Amino acid sequence: MSIIGWILVGLIAGVFARSVVKDDRTGCVYTIVVGVLGALIGGAIAGAAGHDNVVRHFGLRSILVAFLGACLLLLVLQAISGRGPRGIRRR
Repeated sequence: MSIIGWILVGLIAGVFARSVVKDDRTGCVYTIVVGVLGALIGGAIAGAAGHDNVVRHFGLRSILVAFLGACLLLLVLQAISGRGPRGIRRR
């Protein structure tokens, strides 16, 4: 997949993952980075499970794998920061 394909998959996966996990950070670049890193994480997990060719071509499978990886990444980032989504403050 070309770099444009990775950016497009990252943008789609990042938007969906941020809406599911309720991440309030803003920015198109942040969304793309979350999606592309999610694609790498999801691709590594899929490769370890024996599905090596999942993210080689642009398609629904690659977006789904990137989405799941991006959700995992956002949940880990929220766990590390010690709080839920930004904007919700507990007193």
